Amino acid sequence: MSNDSLSRFESGAATHVGRVRKQNEDSYLISTRSGVWAVADGMGGHAAGDLASHIVVEELERITAPATAAQLLADCEERLVAANSKLRMLADARGGDLVGTTVAVLLAFDSVFACVWSGDSRIYRVQAGGIEQLSVDHTEVQELMNEGKLTADEAKSWPRRNVITRAIGTYEQPELEMTNGTLASGDVFLICSDGLTNHVADHEMLALAQLHAPQAACDHLIELTLLRGATDNVTVVVTRFGPTAANAPQSARSKVWGSGGE
Repeated sequence: MSNDSLSRFESGAATHVGRVRKQNEDSYLISTRSGVWAVADGMGGHAAGDLASHIVVEELERITAPATAAQLLADCEERLVAANSKLRMLADARGGDLVGTTVAVLLAFDSVFACVWSGDSRIYRVQAGGIEQLSVDHTEVQELMNEGKLTADEAKSWPRRNVITRAIGTYEQPELEMTNGTLASGDVFLICSDGLTNHVADHEMLALAQLHAPQAACDHLIELTLLRGATDNVTVVVTRFGPTAANAPQSARSKVWGSGGE
């Protein structure tokens, strides 16, 4: 079984250290040959964040062209588990310092896609003139919103809004979440670190993703973030699915991807 859909993707990416930080601790991956796109946002002192995100992306880059969607998902999870182990060993070697990274991964095989993530880097889909956040932030503030203890407006100024509850490298086993769906002609996926979403609203991402080809959209999003102060590193990957995609039946999603998820 071949992954014929991959030739229908056009992708772009951009990253910037921002206007405040001295080092860029974000990393990204575009691996169209295997159907993998990813953004990782590292954390930890003494350049550990940079190393953490690089290790995760390096592991994901090892994924080869899969024979099935289920194999692609299994390979992704295997690589993230391997990265988690490496980061745990690195932390031990550094005296127990935190060495971790968020990760947001888009996988595509034939007419289906899956999103796998840990942390607050996000995956969006632009479709039919609208934008939808497919991932759900693993943050303290998101948990409070889920429990009804904070409104969306209150969350914007919550003092601990950047505290994440999951990341690769922080626990013995990585805590991953997954969702999946069917690809449709013209779908655009946007993967980004929180350096983008701290400054750019969803409707602005939608407008730029609709107006421009993937690379130009990435460049404009970085420019807009820099214009607004870019208080963090900022990274964005945009990929557009071409017009000749065949749609898989809705009921086939879980069977296609296998068990996966939390």
